[in-house]
Amino acid sequence: MLVLVTGAAGFIGSHLVDRLLADGHEVVGVDDLSSGSTSNPGMDLWEMDVADPALTGRVAARRPEVVCHLAAQVSVRASVADPLRDARVNVVGTANVLEAARAAGARKVVFTSSCAVYGVPDALPVSPGAELRPASPYAASKVSGEIYARMYRDLHGIDFTTLTLANVYGPRQTPEGEAGVISIFTDALLAGRPTRIFGDGGQTRDYVHVLDVVDAFARATGDQGGGGRFNVGTGLQTTDRKLHSLVADAAGAPDEPEFVPPRLGDLPAMAVDPRLTREALGWMAKFGLREGLADTVAWARERSTAGRP
Repeated sequence: MLVLVTGAAGFIGSHLVDRLLADGHEVVGVDDLSSGSTSNPGMDLWEMDVADPALTGRVAARRPEVVCHLAAQVSVRASVADPLRDARVNVVGTANVLEAARAAGARKVVFTSSCAVYGVPDALPVSPGAELRPASPYAASKVSGEIYARMYRDLHGIDFTTLTLANVYGPRQTPEGEAGVISIFTDALLAGRPTRIFGDGGQTRDYVHVLDVVDAFARATGDQGGGGRFNVGTGLQTTDRKLHSLVADAAGAPDEPEFVPPRLGDLPAMAVDPRLTREALGWMAKFGLREGLADTVAWARERSTAGRP
């Protein structure tokens, strides 16, 4: 089938394109290349903004069966600093992608959300049915996108699945975003530079490997999971201090971070419950964190040796 992937040159999107092409699908990618740089020559890449009104006509002409919408402004801090830009990319851009899907007669949209929508949950790991408590413009934009997707389903009959991602890491990652700490630690430790942990190291996150994430997307392009929100994570919490130790071990570097004052607004803990995702999509994470970090560090070391940015 023909699949349209927005954010196709980015961290997760580029891996998803690789997976879809390997599965025998045809892929059209959309990316403004403002941050993404990796693309698969097997896809047809359109360099354009997802909020560009011209997107509707181009997508309608190609008539993809499924749209995987990953293009986004992903930084919580950037959204707080410039909420209008965040809304333009994440709210207006999502509405534009949905309208393009409608014009194309697409069967389904797979929408990318974030565990940030849960805010500070009452219990961990957080269920996909938990109350949504967006505490930043970024999180609010993701809630808005899901509402738009549901509205388009009710109004126009386009099916959707929302995948709410934990902290994604792996090869091709840049330091932006919550899981970017792995990239930050990795690059610094491989270069022999000092590393910092904010707070006492007890803050936790749920880290899920990018190849596990794209497996969830590939499964969601089918008929399963229509109209649902599904968590994509391990359900396990890893402290910042433990994460640093694991990255240092994978890099063969000293485990000697500097501890600095905590940052305002950082969540103390997060993990998502993936059980419903397993039931609906047959998905579960296959990469353990130690294995996934070895894979990530090996990629970063190769990139550094080759002198690539």
